[in-house]
Amino acid sequence: MTRDREDGGVPARLAALRERMRASGMDAYLVPSGDFHGSENMGEYFQCRAYITGFTGSAGTAAILPESAGLWTDGRYFVQAEAQLLGSGISLFKMGQEGVPDLEDYLAEQLPEGGVLGLDGRMADMLTVERLVEKLAPKRISLSFHADLAGDIWTDRPPLSHKPLWIVPERLAGEAAGEKLAALKAAIREKNATAHVLTALDEIAWLLNLRGGDIDCTPLFLAYLLITGERMRLFVQEESLSGPVRAYLDRLGVETAAYAGFYEALSELSGETVLLEKARVNARIGEILCGRNTILDSVNPAARRKAVKNPVEMEHMRKAHIRDGVAVTRFLYWLKHAVGAQEIDECAAAARLSDFRAEQEGSLGPSFETISAYGPNAAMCHYRAQEGSGRRLEPKGLYLVDSGGHYEEGTTDITRTVALGPLTEEEKKCFTLVAAGMLRLLNVKFLSGCRGVNLDFAARELLWRNGLDYNHGTGHGVAFLGPVHERPNGIRWRMTPGRPDTAVFEEGMITSNEPGLYLEGRFGVRTENMMLCVKAEKNEYGQFLRFENLTWAPIDLDAIDARWLEERDRRLLNEYHQKVFEHISPWLPEEEAAWLKEVTREI
Repeated sequence: MTRDREDGGVPARLAALRERMRASGMDAYLVPSGDFHGSENMGEYFQCRAYITGFTGSAGTAAILPESAGLWTDGRYFVQAEAQLLGSGISLFKMGQEGVPDLEDYLAEQLPEGGVLGLDGRMADMLTVERLVEKLAPKRISLSFHADLAGDIWTDRPPLSHKPLWIVPERLAGEAAGEKLAALKAAIREKNATAHVLTALDEIAWLLNLRGGDIDCTPLFLAYLLITGERMRLFVQEESLSGPVRAYLDRLGVETAAYAGFYEALSELSGETVLLEKARVNARIGEILCGRNTILDSVNPAARRKAVKNPVEMEHMRKAHIRDGVAVTRFLYWLKHAVGAQEIDECAAAARLSDFRAEQEGSLGPSFETISAYGPNAAMCHYRAQEGSGRRLEPKGLYLVDSGGHYEEGTTDITRTVALGPLTEEEKKCFTLVAAGMLRLLNVKFLSGCRGVNLDFAARELLWRNGLDYNHGTGHGVAFLGPVHERPNGIRWRMTPGRPDTAVFEEGMITSNEPGLYLEGRFGVRTENMMLCVKAEKNEYGQFLRFENLTWAPIDLDAIDARWLEERDRRLLNEYHQKVFEHISPWLPEEEAAWLKEVTREI
C-alpha cells in the first residue's frame, strides 16, 4: 500500500498542517527545500516539502495559507512540478516568469494586517528571513520560526542518517587538514573576529579531509563546526565516529560534541564577534547569537579556497574523468547496439550505466540520481524515471542521459543525448546547435576578472540567433569528491544580485558547460562537459584564462546536421573527437575501440 493511500495523500496532509497552523495562531506556513545546513540535496529526514506537496524536485518553497497553497520553483522544474502538483490543490508559481509574483510579495499581499507567518527557522537562512521581515514589516506581520509543523504531522518520518565518516588521505586531498584549519583561523583573525560558525556540510568536509554518507549520492556528513579562539568543536552524530576518526580529529585539535548539542553551545556565546555568512547559516542560529554578540557577515573564508582546486586535486580530477569517460563510452556502445534488440526502459538504461561506472577502479557510486529520459520525458530538465513506469526505449528519436560518478580521485557530471534511430530534421537541428554551443564555450579565452555572465553568450549565441533558448543556467561549479553543485563559480546570463555562483573565474575552478533545448511534450537535448579553468598567456592586456576540457565521451554524429555548423564548429567537433579517441580507446576492448574510432571520425 502506498503512503498516499495510507494517509490520504497531499490534500489530507495539507488539512493536517492547516489544523496545526490554526492551533499555533499562524496565518501562513512556509515549507522550504533544504536541511539545517542550507544543502541543495538532503537526506530523507529533511524531505518535508516533498512530503507536504508531492513535488520531488530539489528546489522549491511551499507556502500554505488557510484557503490556498502555492509552490515556487525555477525553470528546471516547471514541467515536472505541473505534473506532480496536479490535483493537489497547490498552485505552481513559475519563478522568473512575467507576471509571477515573488514569494515575499505574494505573502505581503495575502497575509492580514498583524498576521503571523510560521516556518522552521532551521530550514531557512538568516538572509532570507531578514528579507521577509523587511518585506512584511509595513503590515506588522511577525515571523514565528520555532515550530516544525510539517515534521510534526509526518508520522513515519525517517530518522536522521548517521553513516560512518572516513578520512581522505593527503595524497588525494593535496593539503593536510591541519594546514587548512590554520589558514581558516588566520582568516578569522584578519577579519578581527573572535568566533566562527560554519554549517555548510561541503565546506566542513573539505576543511577536515573527511567524508561521510548522510546524503544520497553526496559523500557528506551532518555536522556543525564552531571555532572560538583556538578552540575547535565539531558537533557530529556520535554513531558516525569510529576509533580511527576520533584519533584523527584529536590529532588535529578538534573536539567532538553531540550534533544535537550545537544550539545549546551557541547560547553560551556572549560578547563575541562572530564571523558567519548569513546566506549559509540558518535563522535559528542568528536568533540565538544576535543581541548578545556582534555579527560579522562575510563569505566563509573556506568557500573560495575549496573551489580553487590545488594541483593535486586537479590532477586527480583529470584521472577521475578518464575513468568516467570509459564508463560512459562503453555505455553508449551498449546502448547503440541494444536498443531495438532488447527490451530496455529508462530505468534499465540508467542501471546499466551505473554498472559500467561500478566496474571502474576507485568507483564510489553515483554523484547524483541519473536523469534517464526518452522522447518527451527529456523535455523535463530534471526528470526522474520511476521503477515500473519508465518509458520504453525505441529505435527512433532522442534519448538523454545526465549522470555522474564519485571516484577516489574526484567527482564527475556529464550529459549526452543519443539518437536511437531515425530523427526529424528539427531534432537534428536542435541537437547540432546545442552541441556547437557547448564546444564554443569550451574553447573561449578571456581576461582575468570575467564572471559567468561574461561567458554565457558563447553557449547561447547560435540558439538565440535561431530564436531559441533554454531556461536554466549554462554552468555550475563542481567539487572535488563532494557535491556536484559547488559555489561560487557559475555561468548564466541573468544578473541576479546575491546569487552564490557569480564569482570571478580563477585558475583551478571546475565548471559544467551544459546548454540545452527542451520542446515540451516532444523531446529534449542537452550536451554537457566539465571544464577546468587554467591560465593562458599574460601580456600587456593582462592575464588571459581558458578552459581545459575534462570530459571525454563522443558526441553522437548520428544526430549532427552539418548544415547548422559553421566551419569553426566543425573543426572544434573534429578536434574534440580526436582527443576523445586518444584518451579513451586505450582502455576499451578491441571491438569497442574500433566502434569509438568510427563514431569519432572527422566530418
